[in-house]
Amino acid sequence: MSEFSDLYQDQILDHQKNPRNFGELAGANHHADGFNPLCGDKISLNLKVDAKGIIEDIKFKGSGCAISKASASMMTVALKGKKSGEAEKIFHQFHDMVMGKSAKTPAELGKLKVFAGVREFPARVKCASLAWHTMEAALHDKQEVVTTDDGIKE
Repeated sequence: MSEFSDLYQDQILDHQKNPRNFGELAGANHHADGFNPLCGDKISLNLKVDAKGIIEDIKFKGSGCAISKASASMMTVALKGKKSGEAEKIFHQFHDMVMGKSAKTPAELGKLKVFAGVREFPARVKCASLAWHTMEAALHDKQEVVTTDDGIKE
């Protein structure tokens, strides 16, 4: 196994076993739920965004495969403290990366680059991107559940 594959696997497993920002969020002012019927991933995402549009806090609850849970965990770490516009930019960079739409992975993605290999497994793209689509729905106060059947066009 290559060094990159080992790093990928270690980071994914660490965030899956020890998810960051997992649980309830008191005082949340944005919320969305997401569901991936293909593998049963479920996420409930809560954000606390201040008047300047800065994500002060972000937490998730739910269950799912290792990629889904790790992606949600790493997303919350990456977005905490960012402006909502920055969060959406990172979402689009992440989405383009996992979809294989960009030849080069943006440096701004930092540790999120470990998900670049997901593009080789199309069924897993929806697992990796569910939390991100749910975050975007929460920022825009969309009330319907984000699903990989109708809400995420991969």
